Amino acid sequence: MKTRRGACYSCHDPAAEAPEMHRRKRRRTAMETAGCAGAAVGDLFEDLPDDLLVSILADVAASARSPADLAGAIMTYVPLYSAFLYECESSLGWRWSSYGELLGCARRCKRFRELGQNKVVLAKVSPRCLAVRAKSWSDSAHRFLQRCADAGNLDACYLLGMIRFYCLGSRGSGAALMAAAAVGGHREALYSLAVIQFNGSGGSKDDRDLRAGAALCARAASLGHVDALRELGHCLQDGYGVRRSLLDGRRLLIQANARELAAAVTTSASLLRAAAGSGKASRRHSCLLSDFGCRAAAAAAGEAHAANRFLVEWFASQPLGAESSPAPAPAPAAAEEGGGLRLCSHALCGRPETRRHEFRRCSVCGVVNYCSRACQALHWKMAHKAECTPMDRWLDGANANPNPNAVAGAGDAAVVAPAL
Repeated sequence: MKTRRGACYSCHDPAAEAPEMHRRKRRRTAMETAGCAGAAVGDLFEDLPDDLLVSILADVAASARSPADLAGAIMTYVPLYSAFLYECESSLGWRWSSYGELLGCARRCKRFRELGQNKVVLAKVSPRCLAVRAKSWSDSAHRFLQRCADAGNLDACYLLGMIRFYCLGSRGSGAALMAAAAVGGHREALYSLAVIQFNGSGGSKDDRDLRAGAALCARAASLGHVDALRELGHCLQDGYGVRRSLLDGRRLLIQANARELAAAVTTSASLLRAAAGSGKASRRHSCLLSDFGCRAAAAAAGEAHAANRFLVEWFASQPLGAESSPAPAPAPAAAEEGGGLRLCSHALCGRPETRRHEFRRCSVCGVVNYCSRACQALHWKMAHKAECTPMDRWLDGANANPNPNAVAGAGDAAVVAPAL
C-alpha cells in the first residue's frame, strides 16, 4: 500500500513477525546498572599507565596543604568500592558478574593506594602535608614520616630528626636525619645543626664545636636563612668560632634586618604601615641599624616552622626532665633549685636543654634563657624589651649574697642584653 507521502509498507510475512510483536524489553535492574557503570569506569582506569598516575599523585602531594588532601586523593576509589559493596549486599543473591566487579573495584582501590605510597610521590610531599601536630602524634604518623624520609623527602628528614632528637630522646638517629637533610641543602636543618654544635646539645659542655657551628651558619645563611645570617653576624662581632671582624659582622646584621623587613612587607604590608604610622617618622627605618631587627617585621613574618610548632606543643603537655618524656618549662627559680632543664624563652622556638645550664641567660635580668642569639633577638623585639627589669634582681641578689662580684649562675653563659 502506498501512503500520501509516497512511502510503501514493507512486504513481509506477518507470521514471521509474530514472535517479535510479543517480545517485551526486560528492565535493567539497579544491580546490573551499577555493574555496567563499574565495568566502564574500571576499563578506563585500568587503561591508564602507572607512570601517569604516579605523576598526577606526585603533583597532588607537592601542592597539598594538609595531610587530608593527600589522603583524600589516595582514597578516591574507596567511596565507589563502598557503594558497590552496598549494592551487592542489598541484592537477593550474589551473581558471578557482580562478584567479579566487586573484586575488580577492590583491586583498583589497592592499586591506587599502592601508587600513592610510591617513592616518587612521597619524595614530593609538601611541608604543609608533613606538618603533623603533637596532639595527633602516633605510630602511624611516625611510619608515614619515616617512609617519606626514606624516599628522600628533605622536609620529612628534618621534621622527624627534630622530633627524635628533642622529643623522643633518640639523639643519634635524630642528628643523622637532620644531617641527611642538611647534605641535601635544607637550610632549616643546617641552622638547627649549628645550634646543636654551638650548645653541645646531646653531650657535655666540652662537646661544643664553635667552628663547625659557624660553618653551618654560613652555609644556611648563603641559602637565605635570616636567623642563620643574624647568628653569623653576632659570631663575627664577638669572634665566636670565627676570626673577629666588627665590620663584616655589622654588615651581616644589617643585611639580616633588611631581609626580614622585606619578607614582612611581602607578607603583611598593612600591618607594617600601621606599626610605622604609630611611631615617629625619623625612627621608622632605624630598625635596620639595630642588632636585633624590627619588631613589626618580626610580628609580620614570625611564623614558626612545623618542627618548632611541634616542639612547643609537645613540651606543653609532656613532663620536661627525662629524654623520653620532656615537659613544660618550670619557673626560673624552681629550675635553679630543683636542677631541672629549661626551655628556650622564645615562645616560637620550643627547644629544650639536654643538660643543665646548656642555654645562655640574659646578663641583665638573668630570668630568660636562649638557645641562640637569633631567638634572643626575636624574643627581645616581641616581649622581653618591655619585661627586662634588672634592678629588682640585683637588689635581691645583693641581699642574699654579700659578695658583690658573684655571678648569677656559675655554669651559665651570659647573653648580652641590648641597650634600652
